[in-house]
Amino acid sequence: MLLSRLRPLPTLPCVSSTDDPRDDAAAAAAAAEGEPEDIFAAFLAHLLPDDAPQFHGDPGQYLLYSSPRYGDLTIQVPSYPDQNARESSRPQPSDSDSSANNVDSDSDAGQVEAQRKLFAHFVWSSGLVVAEAIEDAHAGHEHVDEMWKVEGERVLELGAGAALPSIVSILAGASEVTITDHPSSPALRGAIEFNLKRNILAANGCAVSIQAHEWGTLAPDSWAVANQGRFTRIIAADCLWMELQHKNLAQTMKWFLAPEGRVWIVAGLHTGRPVVVRFLKTVVEMGLEVDTIYERDQTTSCTGGDDEIRRDWVEVREEEGPENRARWCIVVRLKHAS
Repeated sequence: MLLSRLRPLPTLPCVSSTDDPRDDAAAAAAAAEGEPEDIFAAFLAHLLPDDAPQFHGDPGQYLLYSSPRYGDLTIQVPSYPDQNARESSRPQPSDSDSSANNVDSDSDAGQVEAQRKLFAHFVWSSGLVVAEAIEDAHAGHEHVDEMWKVEGERVLELGAGAALPSIVSILAGASEVTITDHPSSPALRGAIEFNLKRNILAANGCAVSIQAHEWGTLAPDSWAVANQGRFTRIIAADCLWMELQHKNLAQTMKWFLAPEGRVWIVAGLHTGRPVVVRFLKTVVEMGLEVDTIYERDQTTSCTGGDDEIRRDWVEVREEEGPENRARWCIVVRLKHAS
């Protein structure tokens, strides 16, 4: 099961004297296996699939992502300023929560609240969906979803947070991976760098970079200008909940997408189906079009292509509500309009 791949690490194992960040993978796994409550939490999605979690980890925590192909990956959840001084919380974005765009960033409290509302300080289930799909596409199974292959591709991740999809893309043979998040994101203050150093021994010819980027800020940004139309694969995992940013996000996708490139979007339904519907209308207005779209049960696994449960995308499901939609996510592939 996909969601059970991720488990908390009670403590971070020390890096060995060989300076090889993965020499202590066995110690990390042993540490995770020793916590009964963590084992129970990892299997809650099996017991209560309709309440499948949309995000994982606490700010600053270390998680163990168990990859069948690449082994155990240690992932640091991004922190945020004055974390120790304020009570740790797990805010859940709502349909109407667009206030992240209107925070008074001149005050320290406003900056902290703005950064929290970026929701970079979690690992999102949508990111797990992308990471697993990329990994599975390169695993050599008989039934492989070719749309997720990144070998030789130039990959851009938007709103990366802990950047798990980017890390798996590097391991899967992408030629270039650029990891981006909002300039004020706490992920840019060490978590992304740690996750790269911890899990990537050698880039194997992959050019890896980290870049602060605010969606929609394009022509004034020298980096954006230099990379217009460059990326053949763009990843956006759980980036749709802030509706005031839909147009900016669509502009950024179109700007950076290579002529024959594809955008991968995975969106959880925790903020409701209408948010996804409205974003899809926005991307069409911005000059992109839907190449592929379906709904996926996040509690299933795509490994080997036999267990993943999919269904057709519809804009309205009469029987759907908060009590039964959490297990589902929307998977979309976009391309430039014909």
